[in-house]
Amino acid sequence: MEFKLIIKKLNKTLTPEEEIVFSKWFEESNLHREYFNSVKKNYKKDIDYVDIKKGWLALQSRLKTSKSKNKYWKYAVAASVALLISAAFVYNNKKSVKTSTPIIVDGNVHIEAGTDKATLTLENGAVIALEKGKTYTTDNLSSNGEELIYKTKDDTKPEIVYNYLTIPRGGQFYVKLSDGTQVWLNSESQLKYPKTFIEGGIREVELVYGEAYFDVSESTKHQGSKFKVINKNQDVEVLGTVFNVKAYKNEVKIYTTLVEGKVNVSHLKAKKYLVPNQQSVLDLKTQTISIDHIDVYGEISWIKGIFSFKNKTLKEIMIVLERWYDVKVIFENTELEQVKFNGVISKNENLEDILKTIKNTNFITAYVITDKKITLK
Repeated sequence: MEFKLIIKKLNKTLTPEEEIVFSKWFEESNLHREYFNSVKKNYKKDIDYVDIKKGWLALQSRLKTSKSKNKYWKYAVAASVALLISAAFVYNNKKSVKTSTPIIVDGNVHIEAGTDKATLTLENGAVIALEKGKTYTTDNLSSNGEELIYKTKDDTKPEIVYNYLTIPRGGQFYVKLSDGTQVWLNSESQLKYPKTFIEGGIREVELVYGEAYFDVSESTKHQGSKFKVINKNQDVEVLGTVFNVKAYKNEVKIYTTLVEGKVNVSHLKAKKYLVPNQQSVLDLKTQTISIDHIDVYGEISWIKGIFSFKNKTLKEIMIVLERWYDVKVIFENTELEQVKFNGVISKNENLEDILKTIKNTNFITAYVITDKKITLK
């Protein structure tokens, strides 16, 4: 159900054929009806605009009802939000531009959404492909292709050796480290970590690049040992908490978001302490760290199977989609890069449907898909 069709219903401009499509969609589920009524309540005909603030607060209220730390929570929350919300991209700019029919050069192209996949590099240099349908097991780890679980080894003098988990574009993966710490890794990310931690010593891992969400096993379970996430540009030190670090290659800012507990973020001589609902932003150009109060649940929604975009530019949105769908996006008109949107989409959504939805805002007049290259016009 496209957002444009809902607006036409509210304006009473549906054609007889569109009325049939709308009625079928409306009767399919209570969730569809709730969504329509929400749009209807906030819709203003004079400016063809949806009240973003009210709609976003309602969505965040729904997301906050699920606080389970189980690795399957992302699927439950994604289901509760539903795919139809992907049609709720609402533009902030109150203007219209000339429209045209979307152009798809290769009609046979179908771009798949990302999935669970990674490569595991062992201490001996062996590289193992992890993907759905394939299992891999050794004496201290096992994978079913969708997750990687390390066992706690009863060893009085464990040797520190490192493994690497690398997530390609179009991938994501979950790993449970030997101390019980859970880590969700986003597309185009790499984590370096000990195969076994030394009990009582600092538990240190390295987010080489990319984005990772950590649910750290409490220090009280490990003789008070701290947990540290290092990156070439910053260190994050915790006792036992839940947080997200985003440090992608070729980006000039590193974001650390605290969900629960307390952490300190350090860079050179600067050190900042975070409390829940705060985010530190390390600007690599100015070499400074700033702290902001943010909407945590929107920031970490990616581990729940959702992309949340609040007041994001089309350029920022496309960078996220490039990683997840493993595509390259080109802006033919660079002014489009700064148009801001609000929206929520499922990570399982078809990319072509997302492009159609964005086009229906009338800011892009067309898009061209050639192999894995998308040109926005």
